[in-house]
Amino acid sequence: MKKTYLVAGVAAVALLGATGWWWFQRGGADDVQYRTGKIERGPLQAAVAATGAVSPVTQVTVGTQVSGQIKDLYVDFNSEVKAGQLIAVIDPETFEYRVRSAQADVDAARAVVMTAQANVAASRAQVSRAQTDLAEARRTHERNQMLVSKEFIARSEADKSNALVNTSLEAVKAAEAQLGVTEAQVKSAQATVAQREAALAQARIDLARTRITSPVDGIVIKRAIEKGQTVAASLQSPELFIIAQNLREMQVEAAIDEADVGRIRSGQKASFTVDAYPGQTFEGQISQVRKAATNVANVVTYVAVVTFANNDGRLLPGMTANVRVVTDVRESALKVPNSALRVRIAGVEPAPDAINNAAPGAASTGVSAPNASEKPAAAAPAASGPAAEFRNRLVKELQLDAAQTEKVDAIYAEARPKFMQLRNVPEAERAKARERITADIRARIGELLTPEQKTRYAALVMEAAGRTVTRGRIYVMDADGRPKALNVRLGITDGTSTELLVLPNSPLAAELKEGATVITGTVSAGSAPTTTRPATGPRMLF
Repeated sequence: MKKTYLVAGVAAVALLGATGWWWFQRGGADDVQYRTGKIERGPLQAAVAATGAVSPVTQVTVGTQVSGQIKDLYVDFNSEVKAGQLIAVIDPETFEYRVRSAQADVDAARAVVMTAQANVAASRAQVSRAQTDLAEARRTHERNQMLVSKEFIARSEADKSNALVNTSLEAVKAAEAQLGVTEAQVKSAQATVAQREAALAQARIDLARTRITSPVDGIVIKRAIEKGQTVAASLQSPELFIIAQNLREMQVEAAIDEADVGRIRSGQKASFTVDAYPGQTFEGQISQVRKAATNVANVVTYVAVVTFANNDGRLLPGMTANVRVVTDVRESALKVPNSALRVRIAGVEPAPDAINNAAPGAASTGVSAPNASEKPAAAAPAASGPAAEFRNRLVKELQLDAAQTEKVDAIYAEARPKFMQLRNVPEAERAKARERITADIRARIGELLTPEQKTRYAALVMEAAGRTVTRGRIYVMDADGRPKALNVRLGITDGTSTELLVLPNSPLAAELKEGATVITGTVSAGSAPTTTRPATGPRMLF
């Protein structure tokens, strides 16, 4: 009996211990642990990724304008050719006979011309004889008129001679009309000769087109015909060869998504890789952004042409290139891990005034708004932040002199209170008001610049306009170790980190600084972090 009580007591103690352990583990499961990261300062690049195909800058498709059978081939794939070099021959026999037939037509037409010219000569002789007869009839009539006046002959003789004059005059007119007919026949025969000569020239051209020559210096990258093959040139010229003019200067035609095309400009540096050479990066430059859109399955893309030097000839036409275009660079940006921007903690919201208010339009104008408690100062922009960065770029890249720099700083200082007042403008009208202030700043700065500086300034403005400023939320740990939410403004991103736009006089400047800790994820107590790889060994069964 005593042994039974002892066993029961041990069992009760064990049960209480197990129950306590279970409650302890349940309570611990409710606690949340946080993964953290650091706000860092360093270089940051925003880039656009795209794919495209390597192709020669200039490639010519060689076709034929005549139909026939390929008689001879003189080049093959990878053959180097010179402009005018014979590369193929279409059987010319049919076209040679056409030339002979056309030549015979020309000879016959020329014979007709000679016959017509002989008729003209005969007609002119007829006209001359008729004119001679008319002159003789007029002399006879004049003599008869004189004899009648002296009553040596009868009046009837003078009437006969007058009738002969009229008859001879009509004969002259008839001969002249016949001469006009024969001359017209000559012109008609000459026109026929010209027509036959044109047909002969066309036949000779078609005969010459049976000899296919290279239009440019280059290399044959495609041959689409074989010896003995018949080609037909009807509605369009068939493709015989493709000749790349220069494989040392090539390009990549990259398909840029419409969401990214606004950040692509001519002159930007680009890099790309190809599957044929893994681990190697090739450098190029954006030479053109084509305005023609391509719509495939409701996906709109634009072609950006990346030119590059292929001096070693390793890259071949048709290779798939993975292109990366650097669209914006920050040499020393305050950046936060992107994972910190994806964290959302239920029940933790930012304070109403805990917002990092960067200046409206700061990304496009380089002007920053002062703090609510700050009085506008007629001085240069703040020593750091996007405003100072844009201002410094103006001074450096436009090479502004001291007087221009002073005037630019004054323009910026005058604009700061205007941007401050935008907070009192209704949201629907704020964008237009901001644009008016921005346009005024640009116009006033433009008046200070030389023509060369204006060109570069326009490029800087376009570049700055492509930069977007967005809002985000991050969480930091307060003094009590609890998460605190902050609304922030974000600049460019490289896919891993994102730029934090923090004004030096912002209420959050003390919290959003280099080295500050931010929450990048949550891990419940007793569970493995999401980044921990699962065990691969066998599981123990209890």
